[in-house]
Amino acid sequence: MIKGERLGIAFIGGEGPGPEQSRTLVTEQKEEPLIVAADSGLLAAEAAGLNPRWIVGDMDSLGPAGERRLALYGAERILRYPPDKDYTDTELALSMLVEGGCTRIWLIGGGGGRIDHLFAIRALFEREKPPERWISREDIRCLEGPGELIRAVPPAAPVKDCTVSVFPLGTGPWRADSSGLTWPLGGLAWDRGRFGISNRAPQGTFTIRALQGRFMVILPFP
Repeated sequence: MIKGERLGIAFIGGEGPGPEQSRTLVTEQKEEPLIVAADSGLLAAEAAGLNPRWIVGDMDSLGPAGERRLALYGAERILRYPPDKDYTDTELALSMLVEGGCTRIWLIGGGGGRIDHLFAIRALFEREKPPERWISREDIRCLEGPGELIRAVPPAAPVKDCTVSVFPLGTGPWRADSSGLTWPLGGLAWDRGRFGISNRAPQGTFTIRALQGRFMVILPFP
């Protein structure tokens, strides 16, 4: 983590990593992230043994024991909104992380469920300040040019073929190149509606470089 940056993590409702995986994602950071739970994302955070700084949303997905669960937290840590509102619970969580000074934001959860909710999360990556990472059933990264994404497999780990899919985000123009992929990204003509799906990294290790524009890179998790 670059000095002066702060990582914020929003636990959101839906399918995501298991409790141990979620806890590891948090505890392996050099500095303690700021954690916000959006509605039923609280259940995932608690299952991982994590204590969110704030809980936000309409609280309609916490189940019959929701009020007793919320009562364990101070009222100042709960930001309750009506069900009919202009923003999703995930958007509210992101706003809290930004207000808390986070310059990098991850989402944990959000897999499965309604397709409109899935599209709403994906749309967040088109915004001026998108999330950096979304971990649900896959590991989804936002890569902004100029920048690179490196996936390195430890020397002692077994070689495992890794599926990699790449989608352009934003308004472009887009340019990218890569190493370690079966089908290199260099020289491809990108525009809205095009994508590179089910590419492979046969050795599990690869580098993707965004030379210009913004890309979504989808990897298996873990």
